[in-house]
Amino acid sequence: MNDRVTLNVADGIADVRLARADKMNAIDPAMFAAIGATIDALAERRDVRCVVLSGEGRGFCAGLDMASMAQGGSGVSGERNAQGAILPQHVTWGWRQLPMPVIAAVHGVAFGGGFQIMSGADIRIAAPDTRFAIRETHWGLVPDMAGFPIWRGLVRDDVLRELVYTAREFGAEEALAHGFVTRLAADPLAEALALARTIVGRSPHAIRGAKRLLNMAHDADPREMLAAETEEQRKVIGQRNMMEAVAANMAKREAVFED
Repeated sequence: MNDRVTLNVADGIADVRLARADKMNAIDPAMFAAIGATIDALAERRDVRCVVLSGEGRGFCAGLDMASMAQGGSGVSGERNAQGAILPQHVTWGWRQLPMPVIAAVHGVAFGGGFQIMSGADIRIAAPDTRFAIRETHWGLVPDMAGFPIWRGLVRDDVLRELVYTAREFGAEEALAHGFVTRLAADPLAEALALARTIVGRSPHAIRGAKRLLNMAHDADPREMLAAETEEQRKVIGQRNMMEAVAANMAKREAVFED
């Protein structure tokens, strides 16, 4: 995309990388803009069935670049998009709202805004030596990048309160135990890409429908969820990709799906 984020698409997988390695991918205004633009571009692509998000260099993301953000934290002004987010929230919330699954491959550090961006992914795979922190109160700030509406579905309330109030660092094993990461891997990027290839092998229409339901599951009324399940099933049952999945499984061959 530019000098802050790279985007490469091959075989249905979008390989997205934060590319400010000299600053441990710290977030400045240009990084906010680049991540937001990348999310917006992916939302329009039908050829992408899964996204892998990672950071180049020594860490996933060290959080806000405080030197460049000294005039206003992560930035609380700006227009809200159709999902109700301003740009600093969109760079986290936008991953969750993309129609296709997003896998974060995390290493080194995921602090502050970087921790929130990571949290927006559907699945988060971390290296065993990764360091984490919800760091904002250390700088006299409030976490404001859409972490709260995502974390409430991941972690116990009292655990989240302690980590927010103290801003302390914690390791990958603790992050796994709390539910902030899905699993640990020595090479999280390779693991994330392998998982993406598995997801790409499923019907993209079924996967997108499942993600829409999963995004509703935490807050929707049960009646609304029941109706939504039926609607998503109606969209795929008996359709070309569903019939191809059945035929491929019966013939023990790889399925060929349409996007």
